[in-house]
Amino acid sequence: MDPSNVDSASEFEALVNAHYRPLYQFAFNLARDEAEAGDLTQQTFYIWARKGSGMRDPSKAKTWLFTTLYREFLKSRRRLSRHPHRAIEETDGEIPSPSPTAVERLDADAVAAALAGLEEVFRAPLVLFYLGEHSYKAIAEILAVPVGTVQSRIARGKARLREWLTRDGEAVARRRRPGPAGATRNPDGDRARRALAGGPEIP
Repeated sequence: MDPSNVDSASEFEALVNAHYRPLYQFAFNLARDEAEAGDLTQQTFYIWARKGSGMRDPSKAKTWLFTTLYREFLKSRRRLSRHPHRAIEETDGEIPSPSPTAVERLDADAVAAALAGLEEVFRAPLVLFYLGEHSYKAIAEILAVPVGTVQSRIARGKARLREWLTRDGEAVARRRRPGPAGATRNPDGDRARRALAGGPEIP
């Protein structure tokens, strides 16, 4: 057996181990379907094996993988519908924000559900920024849009989530009941909730 093949296989396995989970989470937040998320993630690594393994700068592998997955997602959507994605005005509206205490009372799953209800054009940059911990520059590369557009979409996405919290947050909080000891929380919802409450942002 060629030793170089062994090295390549080990490097590929390390790449999959490092990036599979965040890639799958990103794919699921885009597609909202476990099977499709798995297919998108596997297709991304398949494309890497064919095209990306010769990349000279390993530090760019993460952005390359997320960019490829997002492109594959868009391809799948174009196959499902011939209608182009409608352009969304990049102007921010003035939307009242809830108090941090109201946000903290919300169940993390409820916040994750609100995130899932956003249009993909807002959901994708929010997921990449708060859950994937990508920089504005990296998100711009992944989504193939200017950095200013990324910042605007994140701001508008947060505003829409806050609008939902302002309208429905108190009702959700009233319906919430303490869970059993040791109950599993939704980490994505927790991070999104902290972001909306004004937590630290990723630079």
